[in-house]
Amino acid sequence: MRAVVQRVTEARVTVAGETVGSIDGPGLCVLVGVTHEDTPAKAAQLARKLWSLRIFDGAGDAPQDLAGAPDAAAPAGGPGTERSCSDIAAPLLVISQFTLYGDARKGRRPTWNAAAPGPVAEPLVDEVVTQLRALGAKVETGRFGADMQVALVNDGPFTVLLEL
Repeated sequence: MRAVVQRVTEARVTVAGETVGSIDGPGLCVLVGVTHEDTPAKAAQLARKLWSLRIFDGAGDAPQDLAGAPDAAAPAGGPGTERSCSDIAAPLLVISQFTLYGDARKGRRPTWNAAAPGPVAEPLVDEVVTQLRALGAKVETGRFGADMQVALVNDGPFTVLLEL
């Protein structure tokens, strides 16, 4: 599975002019691609990773030692990497995206051979959403197979590619 994860202040997906999913941030807009070898176990692994991925600001809460001084032993994850969705109850907008497995290395037109067909991919994207909700996440979705328009405000910008 592949996922493009964007930290957002807001995001929405519309189909034929109707908003089918939207979140107000901070949150994550996640584009999910499925390939032929993916399994429900990988979908569950992706859900856990998304829920625990530390890409949100700590709001000034730098780790401190017991005396209140900055903790020199704290990991240096860089700015904006102290908290996860699970820490701040951030919502997620999950959108299926078969084009993540497009291959344009040859020629001028991508091929989609690595992308799983709809009957394989749709249940696995649904499983990511189900697993996220089981973890306690508020999740909105796009509409599988539809011509979707995605609008978002990328916060940072901060975008990460996950490959499982």
